[in-house]
Amino acid sequence: MDLEARKYEFIQKLFDVDEKVLQKLETVLNKESKETQRISLKQYNKEIDEAIEDVENGNFNTQEEAKKIAEKW
Repeated sequence: MDLEARKYEFIQKLFDVDEKVLQKLETVLNKESKETQRISLKQYNKEIDEAIEDVENGNFNTQEEAKKIAEKW
């Protein structure tokens, strides 16, 4: 089956999904599109500088704290 046929079949299946499944699919698609967008070198360096400043100011979680936070998910 070629790509065009697979897309059409996928679209047909979307008509039968419930709200919960649709939200999951939207999340995956949104994440995928964000991952393919590149940021500028200026923005990248700005984010690194902000992260370093956060650490220097004590604005971070330890590994143990992060584990506790993740357990609540």
